[in-house]
Amino acid sequence: MNAQPPTPFPGPTPHSASQPDKVAFDRHELGTILGLYGRMVAAGEWRDYGMSFLRDVAVFSVFRRTAEHPIYRIEKRPKLRGKQGMYAVIGMDGQILKRGSDLRMVLRILERKLIRPID
Repeated sequence: MNAQPPTPFPGPTPHSASQPDKVAFDRHELGTILGLYGRMVAAGEWRDYGMSFLRDVAVFSVFRRTAEHPIYRIEKRPKLRGKQGMYAVIGMDGQILKRGSDLRMVLRILERKLIRPID
């Protein structure tokens, strides 16, 4: 009983040369972002998140409530690595709050919300 291997589909494959790879956060970057996310959830500031991986950019969106627009977007754009830095924190209105090449330094702008005066 010799079985013939299935013939490949003649169309383009998902990992073909005609489709560029998608930008994604690596494990270390996600660990840094999710660490901040966990602290903000514990403080009651954030409630939900979403991730998008596109051809030119990877986006981690932060929501206060599930059914609204993101209050912050953390973006990774590798094409800007040598210019302005590939990481950016963008506010709800689309304004870039911080940009740089070190993710931890860029996320510091969001960690300021965790610092509150003690009564």
